[in-house]
Amino acid sequence: MGDVINLRLARKRAARAADAEAAERNRARHGIAKPERDAARRETERAERLLDGARREPPAEDGRETDDPPAP
Repeated sequence: MGDVINLRLARKRAARAADAEAAERNRARHGIAKPERDAARRETERAERLLDGARREPPAEDGRETDDPPAP
C-alpha cells in the first residue's frame, strides 16, 4: 500500500517548485545590473564602429560588395 500524503502540503511544495523555476528564469533575464548592460552595449557599439571604420571602401548603394556587374 502506498504512503499517505497530505495534499495541502503537496500542493504547497509544487507551488514553491514552480515559483522557484519562475524566479530562476527571471534572474537569468533581469539579473544584469544596468551599469553592466550599458557597458556591454557601449563595447558592442565601439567594436562595430571600429569594424566599420576599417572598411576599404563603402558598400555599394544597391547592396553589392563590389562594382562588378552581376553574373548572368
